[in-house]
Amino acid sequence: MNQTLQTAREPIPGRFENAQRIFAHMDAGVVSTLVTAAADVVLVMDESGVIQDAAFGSQEFLNHGCLDWLGKHWGQTVTEESVPKITAMLKDMGGDSSGRWRHVNQSTQSGTELPLSYSLIQIPPSVANGRPSALAFGRDLRPQAALQQKLLNAQRSVERDYWQLKHVETRYRLLFQVSSEAMLILDADSEKLEDSNPAAQALLGEALSRTGWTLAQSMDKSSFAGLSQVFAGLRASGQAQPVNIRLSQDGSEVTASVSLFRQEHSSHFLVRLIPVRAAADKSTGDQARQMLADVMESAPDALVVTDIGGRVLSANRAFLQLAQVSNEALVRGESLERWLGRAGVDMSVLISNLRQRDVVRLFATRMRGAYGSTTEVEISAVAVTSGAQRCLGFTIRDIGLRMGKETKPSREIPRSTSQMTELVGRVPLKDIVRDTTDLIEQLCIEAALELTGDNRASAAEMLGLSRQSLYVKLRRFGMGDSGSDTDA
Repeated sequence: MNQTLQTAREPIPGRFENAQRIFAHMDAGVVSTLVTAAADVVLVMDESGVIQDAAFGSQEFLNHGCLDWLGKHWGQTVTEESVPKITAMLKDMGGDSSGRWRHVNQSTQSGTELPLSYSLIQIPPSVANGRPSALAFGRDLRPQAALQQKLLNAQRSVERDYWQLKHVETRYRLLFQVSSEAMLILDADSEKLEDSNPAAQALLGEALSRTGWTLAQSMDKSSFAGLSQVFAGLRASGQAQPVNIRLSQDGSEVTASVSLFRQEHSSHFLVRLIPVRAAADKSTGDQARQMLADVMESAPDALVVTDIGGRVLSANRAFLQLAQVSNEALVRGESLERWLGRAGVDMSVLISNLRQRDVVRLFATRMRGAYGSTTEVEISAVAVTSGAQRCLGFTIRDIGLRMGKETKPSREIPRSTSQMTELVGRVPLKDIVRDTTDLIEQLCIEAALELTGDNRASAAEMLGLSRQSLYVKLRRFGMGDSGSDTDA
């Protein structure tokens, strides 16, 4: 007997050393308050697992109809995949692993599944004395699930941005290497070489491979002053005119066009070196430009040149046909906005984008003719900011035949910002929002199935859905037979 009392007094690691002195005087009300405050959900059960009573940490559980669990076996109040966990916890009750926390999904009267983490504590028989013999303490896992979902979304966003940057870098490297123009990238502060393409190496020779090489070392001294002025102008205003320089290697003359760009916290110069054509080639160049002008005039796509404000300076025959006018004099000096589908919107968007990025591609809109006809078109545009007169160039392509005369506005789910932009003005906003929501929902389900190895029960748990709701969505999106799921 003394040995038993001495053993009872020995402190258990991690628990109160003086539990008898601290808690012996507390009545049932105080103990009930302490138990309720210790967890979000507390279930009181008999030895067979039938729920005798319950306490909840917030009104939200009562709103979900959790009181309906009273009088039922614990296994009847959980989802199908959680039943084996309940059976194992009741079987191990009183053993060494009985206090281990297990993830269980509780079913509610409202149809919502509540993810909870339970720890089952057995009441000693001498204390229970015919009363309920187990307490199940439950922690609400929904905040953790929401946090995990935010983390997953952030990870996916980072990965998506990373791969986009990788693709952009790959395209840049490819264009840089295959360009027939000699291009150099210089540090804007020291004017030292940072990168060059094969065309530049062929033009400037082995001098590029020398440590500390600068462009001044490969050019005639008399040309250095002009190039220095170009660099200074770029640092001051960000703009500079091309300048002709003479190379010291073979005395050839090239035109240096320099652009300033910033990357992270540093500035860089992009230098394009274009050999100046000899006088003997001037006439050939003039003929080529005339041929180009003739081709543009006869092109099947409408070509328009406007000033910076969008007023027409020149247009080819295809544009006159779309605009339903007889000659170019009738459109010259008029705003291009006059013939675009959404007056006051399209031209403003085009000009704003051209001012920011200099290039616009595949802008979808409608072209209005003078006699009321409308044509579905795509517009690509470029801003020409160099030369004596700044201007804007527009290529307008008729896509009516491609879309079909009776084709209704596309209802395909937009998968990129550009595709979504094309739908604006053609499809109502509520339809765009609905279809985009469907796409996001489908992508989330695909990601959950991939992360869980196609375990649909776990996927439903991760998404915060009931399995029935997940199966309905799988059938809706045509993502396989809902009956062939793998439940773990």
